[in-house]
Amino acid sequence: MRFDDSLRTVLSAGTATGFGASAAWRQLVDLMGRGRIGTDDAVLARLRMLRPEVPVGVRAASARALAFARPPASLVALFAEDELMVAAPVLRAVELDAGEWPELMARLTPPCRAVLRGRRDLPAEAVRALESFGSVDFTLVDHRPAVAAPEIVPAAPAVPRAPLSPSPFMALGDIARSLPLVAEALRQAEQPPANDVTAGTVAGDGDGDGEPSFAISDIVARIDAFRREHPTPAAVPAVEPPTGFRFLTDAAGVIRWVDGVGRAGLVGVALARPGQQGMVKVDAGIAASLRRRARFIDLRLEVEGAGDAAGSWRVAGMPDFDRATGRFTGFAGTARRPFRHESAAPVEPRRSAASDSLRQLVHELRTPANAVAGFSELIAAELIGPVPETYRERAEQIGRQAADLIAAIDDLDTAARLESSALDLRASSVALRPLIERVAADLATLIATRGAVLELDVDDVLIAADDRAVERVVARLLATLVAATVPGERIGIRTDADGPVATIVIDRPGALGDLVGNALFSLDDLGEEAGGPLLGAGFTLRLVRNLAAEMGGSLTVATDCLTLCLPAVQDHVMEQASSELR
Repeated sequence: MRFDDSLRTVLSAGTATGFGASAAWRQLVDLMGRGRIGTDDAVLARLRMLRPEVPVGVRAASARALAFARPPASLVALFAEDELMVAAPVLRAVELDAGEWPELMARLTPPCRAVLRGRRDLPAEAVRALESFGSVDFTLVDHRPAVAAPEIVPAAPAVPRAPLSPSPFMALGDIARSLPLVAEALRQAEQPPANDVTAGTVAGDGDGDGEPSFAISDIVARIDAFRREHPTPAAVPAVEPPTGFRFLTDAAGVIRWVDGVGRAGLVGVALARPGQQGMVKVDAGIAASLRRRARFIDLRLEVEGAGDAAGSWRVAGMPDFDRATGRFTGFAGTARRPFRHESAAPVEPRRSAASDSLRQLVHELRTPANAVAGFSELIAAELIGPVPETYRERAEQIGRQAADLIAAIDDLDTAARLESSALDLRASSVALRPLIERVAADLATLIATRGAVLELDVDDVLIAADDRAVERVVARLLATLVAATVPGERIGIRTDADGPVATIVIDRPGALGDLVGNALFSLDDLGEEAGGPLLGAGFTLRLVRNLAAEMGGSLTVATDCLTLCLPAVQDHVMEQASSELR
């Protein structure tokens, strides 16, 4: 017989401290929201008792956790009693039976019912219940303090005004007055213009004591007046930096005309004088070309400062001669920004919001995963005390699953770094044969589980790439292909070095079918078999392909094999060929 003692465990925990109260709140909400315990009045009373001790952020987080659950109506009503930031996440996604909605509507406040009015998936009973509260929910209340009216005998009996229905909503005037722009406008203009009809109050709309009541037109007029007196500066559109400019020099090589950038920093610069000239640095090759009256191309010109002409330029110029006399008159030239390969300055990696968010998520996932793996190792090694054999086996299983999770997290991190060009690769010499043998040994358990056979025909080839990246590529590719095998299937691995390229040819498992190209790289999963990639076969193959391309290689898929190409070490290949000739 099995029974769930989770509720007893939670209720027996201490709640004297803020941390204990928050933990008990989370656990009770989770148990009731997911149907593991019944809707007991004692549990609801316990939640109401804990609510003052639990911070609003914790209560809001527990409400968001119920978005994809099906909490009971009593728990929804308890959250609806709380602040709107706590009640809104539950009310936006809760699903109840049709008969439970009318009873819940009667216990909700107008702000909570306003949240439900934005939903389009409510049943007809809930919609009718919402419509019955329309006259109450949309009533505006005048919250101004009452002022004693002077004793004035009216000329005619005034018609008594019906009092407004009470409502927990704020009056529209109070909401408008709380806006910063409106408050500033009210301070700037104490009285509306006398001749402005829109700034006055509605005729006959008063309290009978001579004081005009609040009117929306009053606020609108004052906002307009405030905007006229304090105009908002127009946003300056973003201007793309110039990519080139033209210039003309005189016979002495002094720049006299510039078009395309600001002239202040360039006009008057003598190109015949190499070196630093104020904020401009001239290449010595330009001065030599001026002396020889010869054309020059792709020479450097550095401009300091913060103007649009600041930065590095590559300039080219042609000598100009007078057609009538043949006299040298100067140079006509152009300038452009240097290409990426022409500058030694570090290149800012391209970044995107998606890759940054993914890397942040990976960072937040890696910490708890490492903690789980570490604690499982402590339990399995009995470093914190004797552990029964059953729990030790479970700890080892948890450790293996945590290791798989950490490997998947590392793959996500690598993919995000590839996307943002932030992957740090350092070229080294990697021996391919011991690497493949080591990876095959690590996959021995998976190979035995799948009942496959791995046949290695690997030569002594050196790879010129980052050792960690090469190991990741080989390990992920072999694990994915072995996970796709069937019992008795043989997977052959062959290596070859052809000049600057080393190739690894792996037989294609039959479970991959006849998919090639993008169809194979878009494969979601290999099925429910044990040992499959945690993130899917398609993701792993795309990761291997992109990582190989980042190292200067490639991954190609044929109908019978997969070929991984990586850059090889040249000296080793030539030395091996010469030894064979001897």
